[in-house]
Amino acid sequence: MFSSKQISASLWADTAPSRQAASAVAGRIDTDVAVIGGGFSGLSTALHLARAGHQVTVLEGMEVGFGGSGRNNGQVIPTMTAAEPDAIETRFGEAGERFVALVRDSASYLFDTVREEGIDCEGEQTGWFQPAHRESRLKLSRARVDAWAKRGAPARLVEAAECAELLGSDRWFGGMYNPTGGHINPLALARGLASACEAKGVAIREKSPVEAVERRDGRWHLRTPTGEVVARAVMLASNAYTGFLSSELAPKVARSVVPVLSWQMATRPLTDDQRKVVVPGRQAVSDTHGDLHFFRYDKRNRLVTGGALALGHNGPDRLREIVGRRLQAAFPVLGKPEFDFVWNGYIGMTEDRFPFICQLGPDFWCWAGCNGRGVALSVSLGREFAAAIAGTPVSQLALPMSDPKPIPMHGLVKTFAPPAMLQLYRWRDGRD
Repeated sequence: MFSSKQISASLWADTAPSRQAASAVAGRIDTDVAVIGGGFSGLSTALHLARAGHQVTVLEGMEVGFGGSGRNNGQVIPTMTAAEPDAIETRFGEAGERFVALVRDSASYLFDTVREEGIDCEGEQTGWFQPAHRESRLKLSRARVDAWAKRGAPARLVEAAECAELLGSDRWFGGMYNPTGGHINPLALARGLASACEAKGVAIREKSPVEAVERRDGRWHLRTPTGEVVARAVMLASNAYTGFLSSELAPKVARSVVPVLSWQMATRPLTDDQRKVVVPGRQAVSDTHGDLHFFRYDKRNRLVTGGALALGHNGPDRLREIVGRRLQAAFPVLGKPEFDFVWNGYIGMTEDRFPFICQLGPDFWCWAGCNGRGVALSVSLGREFAAAIAGTPVSQLALPMSDPKPIPMHGLVKTFAPPAMLQLYRWRDGRD
């Protein structure tokens, strides 16, 4: 079960439009498609299926947007973290090419979906910028710009002078800019997608954790504490939270992902004078540090940022000090910023930093391992999974298939690997 540190109050919970909680499963429900997980990819899958006339039931163990979808920084980023286009295409061939195109267009597709469905999620398509934190990292920026531009993305290289103007700081050295990115209130997006689903006939059941899935008589039987859902097809979209509520739900998937706690923070609203200096164009920013430095504005002109900790003890107070010093050094106009909100949630990491997309049985689809790029990616993947569930051949979709790879001694790895990797990233961050 979840501890208090997983359910700390967030800025998004404080500001997202409210949602009337849906009832739990009661008795037996028969449906065409059952979706496990009320986050971005599950809701996007359900929405696209409903648009095509399919009967869909979404089963959420807690409440819509409770997991990583409602707890992240809300940056809409049209790239992967470490999986580069050349490597994706080399590994997966034509399916990799289709997937790269999906990633390229994923930010625009999210904002188009928001506009089409009239979702109030504070969406700002102001662009995404990845500045180089050391001059030597500009080599990486140039390589990424070249790779994505070659595939039709509007990415371009920003030189040092423009970088300082864009950020309001001379702490970075230039970098990659993509105008299709931006930022949203992620919990508001999840709730908005849920409302769009319900308007099209999707049945959402909250407080309905799926404890186990079994195939009998050519149908999938999903057991919850209060009933059963029987479906032709299933979509498992619980990512890093797959094993949290039931160890019997797809244990192979749960053991193939390392849940890493990601901390988010929000300052008090900036003054007008500060706003004119700090990222005046309101872009989403996440740089080339392994121990990532990232920030964006919300609707109330708070800087929404965050950080990583090797040990969670006294996390909020320690992060206020660490990230406060970091922001003050980069943006002296802020002074020492004060933070009104500090919260966290899990992201799903894989060993090779690439998500796995698979079938766990006939008409049983799954993906996991967002590796910190789940916002834009999830919405676009939902479209592809909906098409696959509706019968489109995988050979026509942007679904590079690969099996989950359970990690030996997973319990120890998920405890000790994240802090060890963070120390390695910090060591690398200080070197060329």
